[in-house]
Amino acid sequence: VAILAQVIFGRTQRKLFLFSADPYKTKLSKMRRCAIVAQHIVAPQVLAPTSCAAADVAKEMAPTGKLRVALNMRNQLLVSGKSASGEPEGLAPSLAKAFADKIGVPVEFVPYESVPALAKDAPEDKWDVAMIGADPARAEFVDFTAPYCQIEATYAVPTTSGAQKCADVDKAGITIAACKGAAYVLWLERNLKHAKLEQVEGHDETYEHFKENALQAVAGLRSKLKKDGSKRPGTRILKDKFMTVEQAACTKKGRAAGFKALSDFIEDVKKSGLVKELMAKFKVDKDLTIP
Repeated sequence: VAILAQVIFGRTQRKLFLFSADPYKTKLSKMRRCAIVAQHIVAPQVLAPTSCAAADVAKEMAPTGKLRVALNMRNQLLVSGKSASGEPEGLAPSLAKAFADKIGVPVEFVPYESVPALAKDAPEDKWDVAMIGADPARAEFVDFTAPYCQIEATYAVPTTSGAQKCADVDKAGITIAACKGAAYVLWLERNLKHAKLEQVEGHDETYEHFKENALQAVAGLRSKLKKDGSKRPGTRILKDKFMTVEQAACTKKGRAAGFKALSDFIEDVKKSGLVKELMAKFKVDKDLTIP
């Protein structure tokens, strides 16, 4: 490219020199023009692959022509509600829509009433991207991005309990009630050393099991435990956390280009402040943190 540019302007070098009062300035001017010519020559070669790469990402991530995004409708911190047209609204749907816009395809939301049901469909061709809590137990068929937000998980215990911190709960003779399939429950399955874990389908059913069996603790997301305090009279929430649920995006394994684009997008929306803006917009900024 440099040689071609030199050839184009080399032919006029003598004329430029004759009409210039300062040969040095003429030389600099020629160099600048060479650079401009080089840019115009190179530009089409650079833009073409980039355009093709974007098209490849869209084809890989949205093979049906739409980006099908799976959402856990029970997580009200991430899915705040529905619009007048019935479309999901909230932090997770907004980020999914922004990614679909970025790769140039429309978004189609695929709602689920529980994460286990959503994760069960991972090997099936029912969705392209899912916005759920990252966990190794859910990573058999998908790759997770870095988290875009975090939610604390802790325990509620009877007011008469001597437990002051989460470590006090993991003791012999203590039984913990928890909602089956939640990311924090998967963590407890792997990390509890002494306490017994009893899993129940549904949050309200978990609270009932906790009360009816006079158990020593119930696990949950801090925000959910706070909201449902009236459903567990005579309990208090511990001040610390036993883990943090990392909310992330995931896509099917084997989509290398698409996964990189999704991962880069998640990093970009954290750095740009979009995640923070959306958290404030949907009034969940007091319950979520950005890692």
